Amino acid sequence: MSATIAAQSDNKTMRKQKNVLLAAPRGFCAGVDRAIQIVERSIEKFGAPVYVRHEIVHNRHVVERLKGLGAIFVEELSECPDDRPVVFSAHGVPKAVPKAAQAREMTYLDATCPLVSKVHVEAERHANEGLHILLIGHEGHPEVVGTMGQLPSGQMTLIETIEDANGFQPADPDKLALVTQTTLSVDDTKDIIAALQVRFPNIALPYKEDICYATTNRQLAVKAIAERCDLLLVLGSITSSNSKRLVEVGAKAGADKAALVSSAESIDWAEVDAAKTIGLSAGASAPEYLTDGVLAALRSRYDISCQEVEVTKEKVIFRLPRLLMEK
Repeated sequence: MSATIAAQSDNKTMRKQKNVLLAAPRGFCAGVDRAIQIVERSIEKFGAPVYVRHEIVHNRHVVERLKGLGAIFVEELSECPDDRPVVFSAHGVPKAVPKAAQAREMTYLDATCPLVSKVHVEAERHANEGLHILLIGHEGHPEVVGTMGQLPSGQMTLIETIEDANGFQPADPDKLALVTQTTLSVDDTKDIIAALQVRFPNIALPYKEDICYATTNRQLAVKAIAERCDLLLVLGSITSSNSKRLVEVGAKAGADKAALVSSAESIDWAEVDAAKTIGLSAGASAPEYLTDGVLAALRSRYDISCQEVEVTKEKVIFRLPRLLMEK
């Protein structure tokens, strides 16, 4: 045996063994997939550039790819010219935004996730019935801004914590309704809802849980692997609410360590090296190729055995706007 072959053989035998638990479902949900398709097809139909108000979804890799296709991302409608199409992000927008677009006779496409739109409809229905709306969510998040913008100022109150729930003083405790941001932790939301129900037994609750199916499924998948993980890695952006909640859920469910990473390039390899079993999940706005990249990086450094742990299959598909379906 040559010295080179012997060295390669010794190197291979010295590679550490790592167990990888791959949570499923993970990554893109139907709402994110629809929103990205709306931008892609708008560019195909109308040509570049197409403007997008706010990041279409909270993931830098997705945004940069769409920029390469001809999307221009802005924060306000005032930054868009009248003669180019504009897409509203998956998080939803206040009612004033499409009204302003209509007044300027702009072509606009609404990529708001249908599950977020459902919350908007619920809030407006409750308000029409004379109820004050409590919204459980995170201040400043685009979805919260959009939901609160469905009603005139003063008709909705943001509740972020149990302390907020206990401190809220309504004008009429019997005329309240509840809605929630769709990307929250199921467990944390449950605690806040319970606190509100103790204080306001007649509060009108959502007909169905506002937290979206994809958020729930990804949290359940993380819970299914967390106790076995020395290290749980969640792929997602620091601006992604559902991704950050996955990290929190994993830590609470028993993972020794849980970390948010944007890609393989941002992994702390010292933490990986110290772990025997590594869990891997991805937020609803993280493309699957990022997961593939992490697995490839792990295989380049270690001998890994990979097991996918699937808690449910997702078959939800949301239709594209009619404007994009027309010839």
